[in-house]
Amino acid sequence: MAGMKNKTFRAIPVYLGSLMLRVGFSTVKSNSSGLEYEAEKRDSQQVVREVGTLSSRVLEMLNIKGKSTEPGPAAAPCDASHDTSRTHQSVRHPWSLYGVGKGALKKGRKNLHNALPNQGWKVTKYGKDSSRNHNLEIMAVHVKTRTQLEATWLKGLDGHTPLLEITLYSRCFTEQP
Repeated sequence: MAGMKNKTFRAIPVYLGSLMLRVGFSTVKSNSSGLEYEAEKRDSQQVVREVGTLSSRVLEMLNIKGKSTEPGPAAAPCDASHDTSRTHQSVRHPWSLYGVGKGALKKGRKNLHNALPNQGWKVTKYGKDSSRNHNLEIMAVHVKTRTQLEATWLKGLDGHTPLLEITLYSRCFTEQP
């Protein structure tokens, strides 16, 4: 995603969807962190590179030219309910694609939906979200890395700029010593 300018940045986290995806691909375990799975020990910079690479592939799968927001992926503490020591981290990469017409955004959403399964992703949701505008969204999990994707086509019915809002995030992990 290098070389893209940061014009506007609008990221609307969808925590409920995040929770549903995390539970959907996890082994339920009882642990002190409050997570539904056992957090792996990983190097945070490796996870940042992994999520960044997957994010770049998502941009390629959209196969449309537009403007993209940036910054890149970054590690931050997980919001694990019992992790009071804040030892768990997750890498998130929210960005948006905008500056093209609604027809191009619709094409990009269709391209992404069609390409995901061939690129190692399992689509877990495809359809309208619960917003007043009934925006179309795709939720998917990368089978190998368990990185999660939320892609929402905001059509601009509320007067805002039409765009595709993309967020990729890793599972929670602990820093490898």
